[in-house]
Amino acid sequence: MKNIFLFLLLIPSFLVAQKTTILKGTVKNNLKQGIEKVSIKYGKTGTVTNSDGTYQIRIPLDEEITIIFSHVSYQNFTKKITIKSRNVLRFSPILILKTEKLKEIVVQDKRKQASGITSIDVQKTKNIIGPNAGVENVLMTLPGVNNNNELSTQYNVRGGNFDENLVYVNGIEVYRPFLVRSGQQEGLSFINTNMVQNIDFSAGGFQAKYGDKLSSVLDITYRKPTETAVTIDASLLGASATFEGQFFDKKLSAITGIRYRDNSLFVNSKQIDINFRPRFTDIQTYLSYEFSEKFALNFLGNFSLNNYNYQPISRRTRFGTVVNPLELIVFYTGEEQNNYLTLFGALSGDYTINDDFKITATASRYNTQEEEHFDISAQYNLGEVDANIGSENFGDVEFSQGIGSQLNHARNDLDALISNVQIKGTLKKENIQWNFGVKYQKEDIIDRIREWEVVDSLGFAIRPPFHSSNNQPYEPFEGEITAYQNIRKDNNVAIHRLSGFVQFNQRSFWNDHEVWYNFGVRTHRWSVAGNGVSSKNQVIFSPRGQFAVKPDWEKDMLFRVSGGWYSQPPSYRELRDFDGNVNVDVKAQKSIHFVSGMDYSFEMWDRPFKLTTEVYYKDLSDVNAYTIDNVRIRYRADNAATAFSTGVDIRLNGEFVPGSESWVSFGYLKTEENINNRGSIARPSDQRIKFGILFQDYVPNLPDLKAYLNLVYNSGVPGGAPSYSDPYNFQQRLRDYRRADLGVSYIFVDANKRYTTGWMSKFKELSAGLELFNMFDIQNAITNTWVRDVYSKTQFGIPNFMTGRVLNFKFAMKF
Repeated sequence: MKNIFLFLLLIPSFLVAQKTTILKGTVKNNLKQGIEKVSIKYGKTGTVTNSDGTYQIRIPLDEEITIIFSHVSYQNFTKKITIKSRNVLRFSPILILKTEKLKEIVVQDKRKQASGITSIDVQKTKNIIGPNAGVENVLMTLPGVNNNNELSTQYNVRGGNFDENLVYVNGIEVYRPFLVRSGQQEGLSFINTNMVQNIDFSAGGFQAKYGDKLSSVLDITYRKPTETAVTIDASLLGASATFEGQFFDKKLSAITGIRYRDNSLFVNSKQIDINFRPRFTDIQTYLSYEFSEKFALNFLGNFSLNNYNYQPISRRTRFGTVVNPLELIVFYTGEEQNNYLTLFGALSGDYTINDDFKITATASRYNTQEEEHFDISAQYNLGEVDANIGSENFGDVEFSQGIGSQLNHARNDLDALISNVQIKGTLKKENIQWNFGVKYQKEDIIDRIREWEVVDSLGFAIRPPFHSSNNQPYEPFEGEITAYQNIRKDNNVAIHRLSGFVQFNQRSFWNDHEVWYNFGVRTHRWSVAGNGVSSKNQVIFSPRGQFAVKPDWEKDMLFRVSGGWYSQPPSYRELRDFDGNVNVDVKAQKSIHFVSGMDYSFEMWDRPFKLTTEVYYKDLSDVNAYTIDNVRIRYRADNAATAFSTGVDIRLNGEFVPGSESWVSFGYLKTEENINNRGSIARPSDQRIKFGILFQDYVPNLPDLKAYLNLVYNSGVPGGAPSYSDPYNFQQRLRDYRRADLGVSYIFVDANKRYTTGWMSKFKELSAGLELFNMFDIQNAITNTWVRDVYSKTQFGIPNFMTGRVLNFKFAMKF
């Protein structure tokens, strides 16, 4: 690890580069569509645009150059440029067909920076190494975003939990599964990376145009194809294929993706011997038909089927200390069969009344059908290991400290149908913009819970938690034998929601300083009917605002503040308590946010860098406290807590290696809650320290051979306690999460390296590589298995270790 950090810090200092800056932008046609394969040249230096029309080229400082944009179907465009500042310059010309008049547009847009939004390069989501490669994998390298489970795509942001994050695809909210307990059951993320055009992320203090959640917003835009292409990715973990093209005289654009994933490679690296064949499949399509320049009709559809068949055989885990090592041996019988079927469809229409006024109407429906069925019996032996090096039995179990068995049973079924209609509008006038919208949503949930656990130790059935105790085994208990845990519920819940927002945005100047500000308010009215009991109508108001200023200084700096009163009306998961009961009167959790940040763009080693710093504070009330086991969240459903979160996030990104962007992230967080005025304790998401490095490099003499390094360190979170336990009695922290993933790939063909003859001339892109996950084979734990000994009345927490070192091969092609 020390060598890696030394390599990261010292390599750039040996590189000498001419004083240059970066010119980047998007080359578009008069329909504002990106144009692929536009040649961009000055002197002997050049590049071509990517499939979405974007480009990036390095140009000299204090030197007049003539840059030429050319394409076989469009008129050439020539521009003389002299750059005196080292700041990145955006230049986006509009090329027109050779029969039309030429025009250009130059844009230097800092609106997203001013609103605290981080834009992520789509190409990075495809290249960056990780067990769940994609958008979420890149998010987890950012400060303030945490996850200690490499098999899950869920993430915590600044002290929140998984349910507090908004995810949009083309303006439509998408949802996470209800019954999933562990990351290895999750399967595929909804977001198909090969279909993505834009990725915007806000870690807090977001605008009123976004929804009613407490933590973050991930806003994804799927692209409209401008060419016909097929993309295929394959590895030992699965495969995907994406087809895109334009039809009917380019009025219809269509992109369809099919993905398959098998997590066996990861799960087989664990310490449990199993028969395991998880199969995760999904199909997505995005269609857009332009009836005219003013009206377009769009459809987004998704079909997802996850089959999770799990048959554990045995487990052997050693833990404890060098002086007092312990070993748990478990033999299993039975199996788990889970099925998750998801259907999603959304139809939207975009109507442009004029250049300043646009309206979008959307109707969508989401259906998830989830089955969680298992019967697993475990017989365990917990013993002390002989740690005497000179002993003949060194390393063997010499004394059994606990012997027992455990039987877990579940027949849980859930069917959720979420339907909504919404209208959004945008009205612009010079530097002023108004956003507004209204949405109606109905949620119907049918939930059948049949779940119990029986625990036996030395022939004694362990009684439920919080029972009246007696002196077993010396005094016999003659009462009824009951399960250690037993939940039997049938819930039928309907939720009606009506929400709306209005937001004012303006860009102006204060003397010579550029300023942006927006103010908005959201309102949300909802009612719940469950099991024949109806709640009263509840209403919340959520005012929010942002202000940013870019001083007219020689240094390129931008300062911003944002805040508001955020509220999160309860979802079905938040209405259900530990025992499966539904409380229809659960209130919305509320949070007063304050975020202050700064962006500083500068040059180091004659290469561009950017330092982003944010400090934040959240004051939460009506908090719905919860416990988390792996990725399963269970709520108290009583609004009986208050809480706070505070911290600082720092990110330095830039070209540590010329031409390749990397970054270093650091985050500090403290979040605590007070349940029923019992005093403040750490929340389950209290991850104090986050440190991450995303590093890209290449071999100087072989630039097509690239390396990607993803390092993450997260301090331990409170957890690992039994889900039924009192959190005030269990405040121990899990071990720190440390992980390093390394990827190496070779680029055979890309936009800058094309062949005109031979078999590789058929490809637009072609690459292959190796991935080494958890390269140092570090044992990370996310939960504990609790073994109970009736004789000593002691519970032992045995860590459940995550995946070990895994080697994967992959290749990608586009033609």
